Amino acid sequence: MTYEEILKEARTCIGQYCKACPVCNGKACRNQIPGPGAKGVGDTAIRNYDKWQEIRVNMDTICAGGAADTSVELFGKAFKYPFFAGPVGAVNLHYGEKYNDQTYNDVLVSACAKAGIAAVTGDGVDANVMKFACEAIKKESGMGIPTIKPWNLETVKEKMELAKQAKAFAVAMDIDAAGLPFLKNMTPPAGRKTVEELHEIVSMSDVPFIVKGIMTVRGALKAEAAGADAIVVSNHGGRVLDQCPSTAEVLPEIVDAVKGKMKIFVDGGIRSGTDVFKALALGADGVFICRPFVTAVFGAGEEGVRTYIEKIGSELADTMEMCGAASIKEITRDMVRI
Repeated sequence: MTYEEILKEARTCIGQYCKACPVCNGKACRNQIPGPGAKGVGDTAIRNYDKWQEIRVNMDTICAGGAADTSVELFGKAFKYPFFAGPVGAVNLHYGEKYNDQTYNDVLVSACAKAGIAAVTGDGVDANVMKFACEAIKKESGMGIPTIKPWNLETVKEKMELAKQAKAFAVAMDIDAAGLPFLKNMTPPAGRKTVEELHEIVSMSDVPFIVKGIMTVRGALKAEAAGADAIVVSNHGGRVLDQCPSTAEVLPEIVDAVKGKMKIFVDGGIRSGTDVFKALALGADGVFICRPFVTAVFGAGEEGVRTYIEKIGSELADTMEMCGAASIKEITRDMVRI
């Protein structure tokens, strides 16, 4: 199937909220929650996409020929491409009845592992969301990253144990999920964490720990102080706070401040292999892509995921070759124009 055919099929079964747009830019769904939209007027998700498009790539074909090497090593694992499928929770609520959290993760985790990348899975109020995600990761010999919401510490311990049983090669916490309504007013309290609390959580993990939801230098340095191995520059796709800057706008200053002490990933509106190249050029070690993987699964299951991964991967390779980067390590900031 072509990617266009996958999108066409997805529109027949993805539910009433997502439109499976040709380009997932946040405009058609805007402030649609439930659904894939963003909080408030929906400005943040749209800005995420738009700002990546404002960055241009610098062509340079006076260089050695041959195919670009898109492979990367992260946390001791080799990947075909430097991008991962981002986490999704409450699939039924936001995207329709064709898949639930268990069946969605079964497809996504398996398809990503077979295609040479990894899936990052979600979490939710229903304890089975994390349970099923970890079971899917375990089936693929730990090739996946479970994400834990910023619950109270006792609940985090329980979730961390599931990640350990799955033998996941890394674990994440989307700290910005503190802005989700279902985490507010919980007993015991969930949501925002102090540096000390986050350090305690990081200490529970025996694999690299990723803090997702960093949008400032200040936040990045706090994550570093807490002992995080990596961060994800992310505003949760605009779903937790309206009127945020885009991830593209804040990534360079965060990279400069971290100085290589942690791995840095970025998400938010990255929709092509050229966008992936831009993120790497600005200093990211890797990229998370979320919403388009949902339409890929709904449109054609594992085949849809495989097709989408190869689409993004081939676009990345083409951009590298046309900009003079033979490998991921050769991508530098002067290859883009901000």
